[in-house]
Amino acid sequence: MLDPCRASLTASSSKMSSVEQPLGRDQFPSLSTIDGFSRCSSRSSACRPRGEDMGMGNCFIEGRSWSSSNSCQHQAFGYEYGAPCDSRYLADHSYCSYCNDKRTRSIPNKFSRFVPRYVKIVEVGPRDGLQNEKNVVPASVKVELIHRLVSSGLSVVEPTSFVSPKWVPQLADAKDVMAGVRNLKGVRLPVLTPNLKGFEAAVAAGATEVAIFASASESFSRSNINCSIEESLSRYQAVAQSAKKLSIPVRGYVSCAVGCPVEGAIPPSKVAYVAKQLYDMGCFEISIADTIGVGTPGTVLPMLEAVMAVVPAENLAVHFHDTYGQSLPNILVSLQMGITTLDSSVAGLGGCPYAKGASGNVATEDVVYMLNGLGVQTNVDLQKLLLAGDFISKHLGRPSGSKTAIALSRMTADASKI
Repeated sequence: MLDPCRASLTASSSKMSSVEQPLGRDQFPSLSTIDGFSRCSSRSSACRPRGEDMGMGNCFIEGRSWSSSNSCQHQAFGYEYGAPCDSRYLADHSYCSYCNDKRTRSIPNKFSRFVPRYVKIVEVGPRDGLQNEKNVVPASVKVELIHRLVSSGLSVVEPTSFVSPKWVPQLADAKDVMAGVRNLKGVRLPVLTPNLKGFEAAVAAGATEVAIFASASESFSRSNINCSIEESLSRYQAVAQSAKKLSIPVRGYVSCAVGCPVEGAIPPSKVAYVAKQLYDMGCFEISIADTIGVGTPGTVLPMLEAVMAVVPAENLAVHFHDTYGQSLPNILVSLQMGITTLDSSVAGLGGCPYAKGASGNVATEDVVYMLNGLGVQTNVDLQKLLLAGDFISKHLGRPSGSKTAIALSRMTADASKI
């Protein structure tokens, strides 16, 4: 049976639409300026990158081969594979992705210069994740989940949204959720507010930060919030002005930044336009969202390039859904471009009620595992994060959507049999 998202994208043609068709190698944007990936040659007992192979544009040159020597020190992504690393274990004896060898951490690898030392993670699971559940999750469970997420070290958690219960009944308990979390210390708790009425309700419930969302797709804007892009921006201008009077920070979202289930591929210029409008009205941070998860590094890169031409990188975040399994490579490209804020969802919760076929957000556990492996600080305790994901997954009665969580749980189960 054809996936509904794919069906809507290909209704007018038997061929794949441009939003689904991955870029061919000849179409991929040149990244020759990113001197990042080192390829090894087999000389003596150690691998050394050849001078002509030091550019990403040349890293797939045919004819080059990796040394099969067991003592070879492969260099890639800022790490020396084969070096005596400290394979640290979690308390349950599961493998951890940290590398603790001093020589490895001090390698002046060119790639590492394009990856930030610290990345801020915005956890959107309690809101963006649970809003798509068929069964309403009790407010008490949401509150417990948020407390667990904050205890793991996450400094920004999106708890809920003040939208009409008619449209999103799963978030009708927004006031109760806020009552259970608003006194948490050391964490930002932005709540989604689609209009001035929602903003006023959020403030009354104790919200100290809000978020607004606009779409780069005209069709999606009308189906999601029942108004055009320009009408939505007008609404948000009123919210931004009211927030400014109360000194309440406003975060912005741009949805359908790569593709739309109705319109197909979205031109980068449209994404840049909406992002610039949100930035100009006072949003301190704008999250660029691939709502239906069709982006690849080849489509995300030119889109971000267009957005970064009008909004500074330090004011941007990225938000990827993992429909086609492209979230982590898309995040890596975003990091290389200078983005240092990532949205993710514990246990890979999520989807979108108005984007059929869109799977959950990239799992926070998978993001943290990858960043740990890159030596990027997040201040998040992976073990505590895994416990939070296990908590909500058990409540929902299904396995976690995090590949890291699944893999580590299997390793723990296997170890217990030894």
